Amino acid sequence: MKSSFSVSKIDDINLRKYNIKLKDYKNDVKKILDILFSYKELKKSKIFSDEISRINYDISFCSDGTIKEINNQYRNKDKVTDVITFSLFCDDENAIIYRKKADLGQIIISVETADKQKDQNNNTLRLELLTLTTHGILHLFGFDHLEKKDYDFVVGIQNKVLKNF
Repeated sequence: MKSSFSVSKIDDINLRKYNIKLKDYKNDVKKILDILFSYKELKKSKIFSDEISRINYDISFCSDGTIKEINNQYRNKDKVTDVITFSLFCDDENAIIYRKKADLGQIIISVETADKQKDQNNNTLRLELLTLTTHGILHLFGFDHLEKKDYDFVVGIQNKVLKNF
């Protein structure tokens, strides 16, 4: 499985203030994907079907103000959150699959919230961002956590991946 992704910021968040180097982050995301692609328990996702040989998605960084607006507009929750994932599920009848390439959607991460959460979770900012990224990628793969068993599965995979960092 091949993948491509873009990383950008969608507002005026100062990534230098947080010592975020996009090149290093992109390398970490590639490592996350390599690890995820090796897990047999994820093969139930349709992205591993013969219909798809390449996936594409976007990751965006933003401030608390921007993610609060997005959360309010699209989820009717007038509060800040750490990560929002807009998934275009491959198993949905409206999936975008063209020439065996699937566009999976977008992950939006608030750097400010990640920075605040890192201490609560005993993480570095790097590890907190990678936790949110891994969680978002699992959502893009079609894994959700509406029930406790699904939450345990997603968080279990996420924690397994992060042991490699």
